[in-house]
Amino acid sequence: MATLLHIDSSVFTGSASTSHTVTDAFRKAWQEQHPEGTVIYRDLGAEPVPHITADSHTAGFIDPATHTPGQSAAFSARVRLIEELEQADAVVIGAPMYNFTIPSTLKAWLDNIILMGRTAGTETPSAQGKPVTVVASRGGSYAPGTPRAGMEYVQNYLEAVLRDALGMDLEFIVPELTMAPVNPAMSELLPLYETSRAAALESAEAKGKELASRLAAA
Repeated sequence: MATLLHIDSSVFTGSASTSHTVTDAFRKAWQEQHPEGTVIYRDLGAEPVPHITADSHTAGFIDPATHTPGQSAAFSARVRLIEELEQADAVVIGAPMYNFTIPSTLKAWLDNIILMGRTAGTETPSAQGKPVTVVASRGGSYAPGTPRAGMEYVQNYLEAVLRDALGMDLEFIVPELTMAPVNPAMSELLPLYETSRAAALESAEAKGKELASRLAAA
């Protein structure tokens, strides 16, 4: 029975959030194809995980038998998040662009799950090869060739972390121009926004079904 780890990080909920809407489409397609599967869900916007502290950081480099009470408590919280990642057969992450990069809540989750010698910094990272689909929504366009392409710090950062450090099998779905419906200055871009949103939803549904079918048959 396959397990999906679903992470959202938008400050908005429901239809007010494009990333939520698209990750929900992925999850629903997964569940329709694999109803007996398990979903682990974390909404980091509603319930943020703790930021890394000195205790939780240093505890990852020393023998657990030597942990202080503070290190033990902080590290246990990290391990719970790591185990959720390790238990999952696939991951979907909503990563909207805020001020050119990912939300701080998503960065906090990543800081917790990156553990040298376990999930990273080893020849066999514990999540190696695990498929992860990232919904990287953004208010404008940062695609190659656009004026703001050099300000895109979502995909390149997540490639470095999820693909290069953790060894995961990474794919992006990128709904763009999400500010067009609410910013009068972008009203002429509404058709492009609607096309991008429809394509993202279609891709999410197709990917959710494909992964669920593949893993259910494994």
